[in-house]
Amino acid sequence: MSEPDRSKPALVSLIRAEIERDGPITFARFMELALYEPTHGYYRRERPAVGRGGADFLTAPELHPFFGRVLGRQIVQCRELLGGPPAFTIREYAAGGGALAAAILDEVGPGARYQAIEVNGHRRADLAARSGSVSTYSSAPDEPFVGVVVANELLDAFPVHRVVMRHGELREIRVRFEADGFHDDESPPSTPALAARLAAEGVDLLEGQRAEINFGIEPWIAEVARDLERGYVFVIDYGDRAAGLFAPRRGAGTLLGYADHAVVDDPYRNVGGQDLTAHVDFTAVERVAEATGLRSLGLISQAEFLVGAGAQDLLEEIRSDPQTNFGTWTALRSALGRLLDPRALGAFKVLVLGRDVPAEPPLRGLTFRLPAR
Repeated sequence: MSEPDRSKPALVSLIRAEIERDGPITFARFMELALYEPTHGYYRRERPAVGRGGADFLTAPELHPFFGRVLGRQIVQCRELLGGPPAFTIREYAAGGGALAAAILDEVGPGARYQAIEVNGHRRADLAARSGSVSTYSSAPDEPFVGVVVANELLDAFPVHRVVMRHGELREIRVRFEADGFHDDESPPSTPALAARLAAEGVDLLEGQRAEINFGIEPWIAEVARDLERGYVFVIDYGDRAAGLFAPRRGAGTLLGYADHAVVDDPYRNVGGQDLTAHVDFTAVERVAEATGLRSLGLISQAEFLVGAGAQDLLEEIRSDPQTNFGTWTALRSALGRLLDPRALGAFKVLVLGRDVPAEPPLRGLTFRLPAR
C-alpha cells in the first residue's frame, strides 16, 4: 500500500494557479515554491523535531555534537593561521536550531562572533533561546569580516533546473498540472545557460540521461566573496565533481525527496511536506568561487576530513573523561560510525575555499586520505 500524499492543498493551489496563468514552469521554480514559499513552503513551517526537515532528515550536527566539535577544532586552527585576529567571525548558513553553533562554540571558546543565517523564523527563535552568544539573521548582513563561513547541507537544497538529452538535443523538464496532479513536461531550455554550464564542464549527457543544474551557486558565492575579507569557507554536502556527478551511472539524475527518514523518488508527492535535494556539483562551486577571488584549497570526503581534523584525539579525550558513562560512550560510538561510514554520512564531501590565507601549513582537515580502493 502506498503512503498517503501529504501535499499542502493551499500550496498546490498556489503553484497550480501560476501554471494555469503562465504555462508549465521550470522545476527550479516549482522547487523554490515547494521549499521556500513564505507561508506554506517546507522550510518555512514550524517543526518541533530536530533535523533539517524536522523528523524527515537528520543532519550530521543533529546526529551528535561530535561533528561540530571536530569542525570547531578545525576553526581554531583557521583562526591561528589568520594570525589570531581580535575580530573573528564565524558565519553559518542554514543554521537550523543551533546544534552546530553550540558544538563549534564549545571548542572555539569566547571571543568569536557567531552569525547564524536561517530563513525559518521558528528555528531562529529556537536558536536565540539556545544561545545568547549567537546573532541570528534571516539573510546575511552586508558587512565585511575576517573569519570562517560554514555551509552544511545548504547547496543541495537550492532550486535546480532539470534537463534531459532527447534525440541528441538538450531538453528542459518543466512542470505542468493535470487533474491528477503535477507532471514532467519536456520543452526547449528556458535559458542557454543550461547548455553552457554543461559545456564548460565538459559534460556530454547520453540519450535519455537526466541531470540537475543549480544556478543558486552563483549568487551565494558572490555574497560570500562580497563579505569575506580574509578567511576560509567550508562547504559540506553530498555531491561530486562534474565527471562523477554526470557520469552515465547517474542516468536518472540525483533529485530525491525525503519524508519521515525515507527516500521519496516522486518530487510531486507531499508538496510542501517533504524535503527536495539534488547532489552538489563541486566543479561548478570551485569555478564560480575562483572567479570571485576565492581559492579552492581542497575537496575531501567528510570521513577523511573528520579524521584529519582531530576526531581520534577528541574521541580519546571523551573516553578518558570520568564523566563519560556507558550510555554516553555507546551513543557516541554509534554516531561516529555513521559520520565516518563511506556508505552514509562519511561519503559527504567537504570543499574548503580560502581568501588571502597562508599556503602553509595546510589545514589539518585536508591532510588525511583513506587508502584507494
